[in-house]
Amino acid sequence: MAASSNSSLSGSSVSSDAEEYQPPIWKSYLYQLQQEAPRPKRIICPQEVENRPKYYGREFHGIISREQADELLGGVEGAYILRESQRQPGCYTLALRFGNQTLNYRLFYDGKHFVGEKRFESIHDLVTDGLITLYIETKASEYISKMTTNPIYEHIGYATLLREKVSRRLSRTKNESRKASVTSEEATQVEKITSLVRRAALTQNDNHFNYEKAHNFKVHTFRGPHWCEYCANFMWGLIAQGVRCSDCGLNVHKQCSKYVPNDCQPDLKRIKRVYCCDLTTLVKAHNTQRPMVVDLCIREIEARGLKSEGLYRVSGFTEHIEDVKMAFDRDGDKADISASIYPDINIIAGALKLYFRDLPIPVITYDTYSKFIEASKISNPDERLEAIHEVLMLLPAAHYETLRYLMIHLKKVTLHEKENFMNAENLGIVFGPTLMRPPEDSTLATLNDMRYQKLIVQILIENEDVLF
Repeated sequence: MAASSNSSLSGSSVSSDAEEYQPPIWKSYLYQLQQEAPRPKRIICPQEVENRPKYYGREFHGIISREQADELLGGVEGAYILRESQRQPGCYTLALRFGNQTLNYRLFYDGKHFVGEKRFESIHDLVTDGLITLYIETKASEYISKMTTNPIYEHIGYATLLREKVSRRLSRTKNESRKASVTSEEATQVEKITSLVRRAALTQNDNHFNYEKAHNFKVHTFRGPHWCEYCANFMWGLIAQGVRCSDCGLNVHKQCSKYVPNDCQPDLKRIKRVYCCDLTTLVKAHNTQRPMVVDLCIREIEARGLKSEGLYRVSGFTEHIEDVKMAFDRDGDKADISASIYPDINIIAGALKLYFRDLPIPVITYDTYSKFIEASKISNPDERLEAIHEVLMLLPAAHYETLRYLMIHLKKVTLHEKENFMNAENLGIVFGPTLMRPPEDSTLATLNDMRYQKLIVQILIENEDVLF
């Protein structure tokens, strides 16, 4: 079958307007090739082989040469045997007939069978998958190389409805407050659409914060036929046919994943917890400007705790802080952290600090850590402030907005210093190691950088109106 016979998106070009959306016709060429691929034919050894490994069956023929293996396969397409190497006893080889020649693969076992990256429960599955891959890559190599050139992703659904990206943050005057941009999607709700678009469909008047987020792709085994939601082509093979974004569920070929834009819109059903979840993933899943933990804790603290002596320095009971954490993980923004449940405000302050400590990527990211440290070492105050401002611009938008909001709050804390005894320096000591950690897990580096961490946070608090 020629590649040109492949079906494509039907009719005229599909409009990006949700009301005119027509589901794509998934391309069938590679699926048809998989159906045509040779089937495995196990050549059984007529007698029991001494010292046959327990994880191999009657397809194992013992120590034989390549020539003998070739003869046993008899030129039958898809025929295979296993043999032990004559030159390297203890090493095993899969001999497989494909394309009018015998192919030999070094075979490994570690609880599963493999010759490459994929691991299989049985030799039969390994050979079946191998024949499919060989057949498709032989018949359609040129077609596969061009799969990403005209993706449906660029024309419909997912990308179109999320087309607006975070614009590059422009240089602003120092006293101008920078806020995350918000867009209102005017597209009406889409009906009868594929899962590709359903995840991206934004209901009317729904505000979405335009934080850029890369997809979290992981190799996935699909049960039953699946098509790539980037190029619309079939994902071939028995296992590990492609990758799935664990945050939004987008399914694509591994090679297509390199071309998918950073427009992941996490699905709340896939976000298992609030604490220990990536910051940008959490805010996009909940469609909020900042993590709800930060908003709710700060609101509670500002309502009843700004004058509390040693705020953020005095620790609450650990078990109560863990209770707050579990409440957020369980109930999300419905978590009750009011005074009737937690009268000690230090528990809420402790829960907020724990949230920041538990982030897999700190608020001040690993990528920007060394730049912040270097900026803090500049002796001239004005130049140091300018350098810190420049590094702030490198933070991901959701991290920047969270840090901005926190610094405004901590500035309010310092305005009550007479009652709470917490000035910017004291808060810097508390929040320095909480908001920023060195990329390498080094105790020595952490100790050496502690005074700079403190200084960074102190400067951010004292100059929040200038820096943000």
